[in-house]
Amino acid sequence: MGRRYHHSVYVIELSKDVLYEPRFKKSNPDYVSGKPCVYVGMTGLSVDLRFDKHKAGIQANKFVREYGLRLLPELYAVYNPMPYAGAADMEVELGIGLREAGYGVWQA
Repeated sequence: MGRRYHHSVYVIELSKDVLYEPRFKKSNPDYVSGKPCVYVGMTGLSVDLRFDKHKAGIQANKFVREYGLRLLPELYAVYNPMPYAGAADMEVELGIGLREAGYGVWQA
């Protein structure tokens, strides 16, 4: 019997207002104006539940709580589900790839 993987990476679109946050701006020196700003994370929960928890302030990232708009499954659904180690690696790789594509990216 194979193991059931339940970890996922996810991407949340952030309002462009996040660009007024000095920490966000400083972490994205190569941000291309007009590209989305996103938060990249990983979870053992369903991504919908994790988004709801961020918005409710439960184990929340400040930028997601204040600026999170919606999940962007077109950027991550193809990778899920996966084992914990795979999700941890993919979270980093996805963030790097999106940043290289000009996105504004925040990762915890």
